[in-house]
Amino acid sequence: MKTIKQLVGLTILFFAGILIVSCGGDTLPKPKAYLRLDYPMGKYLPLESDCPYTFGYNSLAKLKQGGDCSLMIQYPKMKATIYLNYKPVEGNLDKLLKDAQTLTYKQVVKADDIREQPFMNPEKRLYGMFYEVGGDAATNAQFYVTDSLNHFLSGSVYFYAKPNFDSIMPAASYLRDDMRNIMETVKWK
Repeated sequence: MKTIKQLVGLTILFFAGILIVSCGGDTLPKPKAYLRLDYPMGKYLPLESDCPYTFGYNSLAKLKQGGDCSLMIQYPKMKATIYLNYKPVEGNLDKLLKDAQTLTYKQVVKADDIREQPFMNPEKRLYGMFYEVGGDAATNAQFYVTDSLNHFLSGSVYFYAKPNFDSIMPAASYLRDDMRNIMETVKWK
């Protein structure tokens, strides 16, 4: 009987010793982990349509034609869409410019800052503005281009999620680059 009691006592003593020795170190917090979102380099295809403009668009995107030569460029993996609106210039250039700027500056309520980047390419008759909207605004990039005589094209990107710039930043940067490519490759027909 003494041997079983001694064996149980030694077992308890052994596990108590392990617990005391194993709990002696400092507790270290786990480092924060971030989701790494990598997107492949865009391969740009020319837009095929009856609209009075063309541009290069990312082959990862899906095009959806709207009325009046408006387009939706959808990015299903990023849950985002670039909306393009075309308007003919018929003596209403001032109104079109004002509407595009008003749409951008409606984001001021949630935006941390709005950076304007003028764009001019006289050889292609392209004049416009690219807006980068910082913070948790509904859209983080917008643009417009015009030839000042006949054509006006504006674009903005929207995500299918509540705006939280920290979490969508990799996708937002990728789409901002795609929007800049669209703007720079527009050709009027």
